Amino acid sequence: MAALDGLPSMTRSLSLDFDLAPPISALQKTATPNAARFGCDRKSLGLFGGGDQKGRSRMILKPVKAIEETKTPSFIVNGIVQPEFELTNGCNDMTAGEIPRWMSANGGVTNIVWHTCSVGKHDRETLLQQKGCVIWITGLSGSGKSTLACALSRSLHSRGKLTYVLDGDNVRHGLNSDLGFKTEDRAENIRRIGEVAKLFADSGVICIASLISPYRKDRDACRALLPEGDFIEVFMDVPLQLCESRDPKGLYKLARAGKIKGFTGIDDPYERPLNCEIVLQQIPGVRTSPCEMAEKVVSYLEDHGYLQA
Repeated sequence: MAALDGLPSMTRSLSLDFDLAPPISALQKTATPNAARFGCDRKSLGLFGGGDQKGRSRMILKPVKAIEETKTPSFIVNGIVQPEFELTNGCNDMTAGEIPRWMSANGGVTNIVWHTCSVGKHDRETLLQQKGCVIWITGLSGSGKSTLACALSRSLHSRGKLTYVLDGDNVRHGLNSDLGFKTEDRAENIRRIGEVAKLFADSGVICIASLISPYRKDRDACRALLPEGDFIEVFMDVPLQLCESRDPKGLYKLARAGKIKGFTGIDDPYERPLNCEIVLQQIPGVRTSPCEMAEKVVSYLEDHGYLQA
């Protein structure tokens, strides 16, 4: 406590249970004008004074229920109530009188605003010496998507490039564990992975998403999340017969026996990409190794400047 002797008495009286000095009665003289200015008083603010055994007054904050569907939320900036504001200078403080920039969100919520940080995507890419993007590998079950994703990640890692693989099955163990395989669940599965992939790309990481993603409109929706050129769709063009002959997880056999409903390629459609960036074909009788396919993707990244900042 000796270190606090030089501080004002009000500061010395602060404690972890929010004891405040001087007493509330003394604070009323200064707090009342501002409270009246904002159209409220101590009672409406939920502030109640009370003494403890030491004679000091204590301010108790009454729980306040959140207000829903706020039309014009207010913020206090430099002591002045501001109905709206905009963040303009990275992480700098707000200033009064700025133009509002409200953003809509899911559920129709409009009283949120994007907070911009002074460290942006370009800064992160410069640090990593690469450009963030999403490599979206799509195709039938058994077409080799996950195998390619891992081979591609290894190849880029050996070049000193930072990647992260979002595997369709792996994501369903955590983030998407609440989703099934109905049409609406598949759409939500893709939407969530697309949003996560976008965050990885914004961080400067080369994100490799590997999942069936059978519906064209869902893949296109993920493409629309990113700047033009940052979504690289890779189509594993492998015939159904070849995929079914591989059947690494035994799923085709179960689907043919009627034990799995809505299985892509059997009783649920797969919509081939129309304008994908890369097509990797595999023909029965012609074996192409995962490393060879990965190098084709790496060549595309090199040619389009993604492996340097």
